[in-house]
Amino acid sequence: MGMYKYLRKAYDSKEHEDLMRERIISWAKGPVTVRVEYPTKLDRAHALGYKAKQGFVVVRTRIGKGASKREKPEGGRKPLRAGMTKMTPIMNKQHIAEMRVGKKFPNLEVLNSYYLAESGKAVWFEVILVDPNHPCIKSDKQVKWICEQRGRVFRGLTSAGKTSRDI
Repeated sequence: MGMYKYLRKAYDSKEHEDLMRERIISWAKGPVTVRVEYPTKLDRAHALGYKAKQGFVVVRTRIGKGASKREKPEGGRKPLRAGMTKMTPIMNKQHIAEMRVGKKFPNLEVLNSYYLAESGKAVWFEVILVDPNHPCIKSDKQVKWICEQRGRVFRGLTSAGKTSRDI
């Protein structure tokens, strides 16, 4: 078995489950978007195109679970007919996470993202970003295609964005 297969096996173990529970508690207390040094799930990041070189950035982000509530409309109507609760978004949570990170880091392009963990209130994703202006990225034949694209996450061109668009 290769190294990444052993890593995947380790993620299913009881020890890793306990470690993730501790991490979730600390992540919930911290900020919503955090730039991390290394991917938490290395095998998943590499499968999605991450490389341990300059120009690649990994960001962990938190998305709240549940439906959102809309602003109360003016005028008299029954609360049932007001249409304020159970407003579920059209996009999936992973795509929303990618878009929020894309807005926070406007000079970077979103390559992909993957699921990390989940609690009763939130879901965590790690988003892989690429700096299209970095010389290491411009000289890499496998990744330089991203230098010609701008705002791909906002146009639904990431894998999570494509599933939101039903492609």
